[in-house]
Amino acid sequence: MMNHTRRANRLINEKSPYLLQHAYNPVDWQPWSDAVFARAREEDRPIFLSIGYSTCHWCHVMAHESFEDEAVAARLNRFFIPVKVDREERPDLDRIYMTATQAMTGSGGWPLSVFLLPDGQPFFAGTYFPPRPIADRPSFTDILTAIERVWRSDRGRINDSAARITAWLRQLTAPAQAEADLAADLPQKGLAALGAMYDRSYGGFGSGNKFPQPAYLELLLRHAFATGDRDAMEMLVATLNALTAGGIYDHVGGGFHRYAVDRQWRVPHFEKMLYDQAQLAAVLLDASLVTGHSGYAATAGATLDYCLRDLRRHGGFFSAEDADSENPYDPEEHGEGAFYLWQEAEIDAVLAPGEAPVFKAAYGVEPGGNALGDPGGEFTGRNILYRALDDRDLAKRFGRSEEEIAALLHHGRQALLQRRDRRTRPGLDDKIITAWNGLMLTALAKGSRILAEPRYLEAAEETADFLFEHLLVEGRLKRRWRDGEARFDAGLDDYAFLIQGFLDLYAADHRPLRLQQALKLAATMVADFADPAGGFFDTPAAGGLIVRTKDRYDGAEPSGNSVAALVLLRLARLTGDDSWRELGRQTIRAAAATLEEQPAALPLMLAAQLLDQGRARQVVIAGYPDDDDTRLLLGAVNRRYLPDTTVLVADGARNQDYLATLLPFIAEVGKKDGRAVAQVCEGFSCRLETGDAAELARILGQ
Repeated sequence: MMNHTRRANRLINEKSPYLLQHAYNPVDWQPWSDAVFARAREEDRPIFLSIGYSTCHWCHVMAHESFEDEAVAARLNRFFIPVKVDREERPDLDRIYMTATQAMTGSGGWPLSVFLLPDGQPFFAGTYFPPRPIADRPSFTDILTAIERVWRSDRGRINDSAARITAWLRQLTAPAQAEADLAADLPQKGLAALGAMYDRSYGGFGSGNKFPQPAYLELLLRHAFATGDRDAMEMLVATLNALTAGGIYDHVGGGFHRYAVDRQWRVPHFEKMLYDQAQLAAVLLDASLVTGHSGYAATAGATLDYCLRDLRRHGGFFSAEDADSENPYDPEEHGEGAFYLWQEAEIDAVLAPGEAPVFKAAYGVEPGGNALGDPGGEFTGRNILYRALDDRDLAKRFGRSEEEIAALLHHGRQALLQRRDRRTRPGLDDKIITAWNGLMLTALAKGSRILAEPRYLEAAEETADFLFEHLLVEGRLKRRWRDGEARFDAGLDDYAFLIQGFLDLYAADHRPLRLQQALKLAATMVADFADPAGGFFDTPAAGGLIVRTKDRYDGAEPSGNSVAALVLLRLARLTGDDSWRELGRQTIRAAAATLEEQPAALPLMLAAQLLDQGRARQVVIAGYPDDDDTRLLLGAVNRRYLPDTTVLVADGARNQDYLATLLPFIAEVGKKDGRAVAQVCEGFSCRLETGDAAELARILGQ
């Protein structure tokens, strides 16, 4: 909590909710700027760089223990220049200094605590430091004392450390010559690596904390669809079942928490991030088409509805909701997940006597609470809802039909949502991040097509317009918008994710504007980020950083290079321009060394390789999109998972005129006998033609 009786520091003039959380610390925080380094050089003082984000639990803990402490603040202010950075605003800085921290310590995390020379080179780093020594972890004060002593008595040692780590960073990020030939079996090696990590008991990957890993799921989906690989499909389905049934999913309000702290997906870390909602909704929608599992589509819809309800203003989507919140049973307390937890007695009070037993059995509610683990003692007597029994088992146990069970549970969730809405919500990070909104465009566009839901298309159109109006400044994207201000040069991920979003929106609305916007952004991405040796840098050349990085992993968010490769290949198929395809191939080849060493590091890059290896198919539909016969044909397309297929609509108007400037053969396409007609083409050579939606579905299924 902010203490406004104190004098504000220089963070008070920032827009970031995270920085503003620290604006009343007694620490003399400054935002990252050239002035920081000028002052550090002039005064010959080290910089203490603290990087975090607004929903970071341990960031809050260290702030309370150390940065709100007057004595600690005095130590920092006297000898160091303290700098605060929001990693979501400046992922470029976070990536550099996180890489350095991992090299120095063998691990990473947030808050990130890095000590820098006046020129920005790191010489010592860690993450969370406690106020007092714990086991082998020194206290924050001990760290400050040791660095101050060595700075005064042995500067050469510090300079040597900084030089070594900076040289290592530069070597790591040095451009690598793209491989002339890329091994065709890299996707299979990546799948084998995923199989080795796969948890065959509970789904997901690894045997500890369970992270959603949307990029893994995307590769499994594409590979299983392309090859019929049963093991890949089993891994995909079991993981999605665990995700959607577990406590990591908010069964009352929709949306996914960040990760589960147990192997069984039962106990989440409760923060909700926009990028998780977008990626998981998109994967679930596609998986619903491949598997026929209607529950995946329902969960995706509920996730999109959560984002529209709780994360959207101004036309854009906010970044995150916090894990911590006020305890509804004791408002004097705050705790992890308090907003989402339920006492059995409250459920009994909200639901009718005939409903409560069924609901409690469905969601694993127990009188004393149901958390598998509770090291902080925050879940005692309370329940994390998860699907303990499915509708079929509940119908047998309670002697009702599955339809009755589904209706009862739906009513129960709605009743609990109304009750929960009276609670004090977790903290909201209301900045709008370009990259994450690009991911949301993809999810909404897919939702509008696959679920035939006009609300999602309307929201996607409004978001696309907002981003282009407010985040594109003098022809270049900005990273963040908040409170009327667009700021910070966008990174590769902002461009790549937004291009992907516009391409997916074009597949839903067939408005030439969206393809034009995607092409404009792609040209800028190539001009500002391309590495002559292949692939893309994460930052533009004018970033002024100690190194220019390339993200080598698809993590919680995809690598900008992976998504860039995918969108470049898609642009080639949409425009017939092979220069886009060659850029995409160069991007894949540039990642070859990483993929050979760590086949599962870049699953979306492997997905791009699968796309390039597969056929290039087009469905050209002649007809006006709002006409019933055209809608029937589009519906036949939208009900199938077709990652290798581009849909082009020859509407006899603006869309057809624009497409004809790119693909001249489109100019000759038209209705047949006054009715909409679809042609199925490969390599822009069209052979099969039909005006019957069922026949089109049959052809596409071959």
